[in-house]
Amino acid sequence: MASQALLPENDPIRPGGSTPIGITVDGKPATGLTGQTIAAIMMAEGRLSWRRSSVAGEPRGLFCGIGICFDCLVVVNGERDVRACQRRAVSGDAIEFQHDELPGVAG
Repeated sequence: MASQALLPENDPIRPGGSTPIGITVDGKPATGLTGQTIAAIMMAEGRLSWRRSSVAGEPRGLFCGIGICFDCLVVVNGERDVRACQRRAVSGDAIEFQHDELPGVAG
């Protein structure tokens, strides 16, 4: 069975034009492109960690990148426990780092 040739403009692999979007990350402006995840935008801005582990307080950010490990949790528009690696950013999103009280640590 012969496969059909795709015209370049219909090829789903080739990136098309992307529209810039603006979000805020912990109150600071950040820019990305439509279709990018929150994690991708934060990493492009130079941020490699954005929360602390609940046991030892170690820095956490993007680990698996596919939504399995839950290390990349953030607050998006007031909604907690959003996986930054899975959520595509939308213009105007307000991202906050999720700071939970650590067990046995006075805060």
